[in-house]
Amino acid sequence: MAGASAACSMAAGACCACPSSSSSLFPNHRPSPRRHARIMCSSSSSMHGYGYDSSSLPSLSLPFPIPAPRGVTSTSSGSRLRIFSGSANPVLAQEIACYLGMELGKIKIKRFADGEIYVQLQESVRGCDVFLVQPTCPPANENLMELLIMIDACRRASAKNITAVIPYFGYARADRKMQGRESIAAKLVANLITEAGAHRVLACDLHSGQSIGYFDIPVDHVYGQPVILDYLASKTICPNDVVVVSPDVGGVARARAFAKKLSDAPLAIVDKRRQGHNQAEVVNLIGDVRGKVAVMVDDMIDTAGTISKGAELLHKEGARAVYACSTHAVFSPPALQRLSSGLFQEVIITNTVPVQHLHSFPQLTVLSVANLLGETIWRVHDDCSLSSIFK
Repeated sequence: MAGASAACSMAAGACCACPSSSSSLFPNHRPSPRRHARIMCSSSSSMHGYGYDSSSLPSLSLPFPIPAPRGVTSTSSGSRLRIFSGSANPVLAQEIACYLGMELGKIKIKRFADGEIYVQLQESVRGCDVFLVQPTCPPANENLMELLIMIDACRRASAKNITAVIPYFGYARADRKMQGRESIAAKLVANLITEAGAHRVLACDLHSGQSIGYFDIPVDHVYGQPVILDYLASKTICPNDVVVVSPDVGGVARARAFAKKLSDAPLAIVDKRRQGHNQAEVVNLIGDVRGKVAVMVDDMIDTAGTISKGAELLHKEGARAVYACSTHAVFSPPALQRLSSGLFQEVIITNTVPVQHLHSFPQLTVLSVANLLGETIWRVHDDCSLSSIFK
């Protein structure tokens, strides 16, 4: 297995087709060719600057046709569906709109000299079903506040339904009290989004399932695993050689579900004892990885301390190769140095968090969740079931 070349084309909106899936490699996994495209990265110019106007976004040039599902038109005038993008990940939002066969709504977002955020919708949303695409990725506080103001603007513009599409939900790790006198920030953020006026939240791979219960409004939880599974199914890996590894005990349920869809692969667990925030110490490995291809599965990679120390242990225990799979690539320093140190054959992530040009390295592969989110948005708008997407 050769290491994958970087899947990023750093020009804004560039993307390329993903290799076709091979269901024969993983007979228990049924790939969906409309779920993802292999990919693009964020634009070279940062959208976190002084101002952002959706009309300035570049047009995507796709080398493959994306069908407009079930009658979505390319113009928003004939439909009650509207999609607006914040400044956190506008390229992903534009890919979602492209999948749906429509254009992003016009919105003006700027920051005053003192840092205050200004939002103005530049088209009518009265009586419309509005979806706001805004991950609360770094800078988390800026992007969260921008999302709240966008929701408020839509509420005051008489939108019928407002759905906050949050591909990456910041503060999700603060979901319980580990020590005395700690806050539960995940519940606080849920309250803020609800009180701002959102009617529904669409989130991707929350850090823990209990976060759904923090919202007093409906939450649609989308899983990024199908996108990564489709990609792994296209690789020439013998199913009998694969072992799925959870980097900690808390991720066992996630890794078990992943292994079940990957030809019911065996499971291994890294026993980790955390000494402090963003610090991890590997103690032991539960399971056999000798001579196997280890696929480490986690919901996010922040500083990469947990997953890199786990990879070191896997190599010591005789793993032939180690793959890292994660939905959210936060990549706080020194994540890049750890991930590009040669421990991993390939690091597979999605674009729920925009990957900047300086964050790319040869082993990195970025997959797009635009088709998955686009299909989910359409089903929510059309009052259709979502569970069939993940069967």
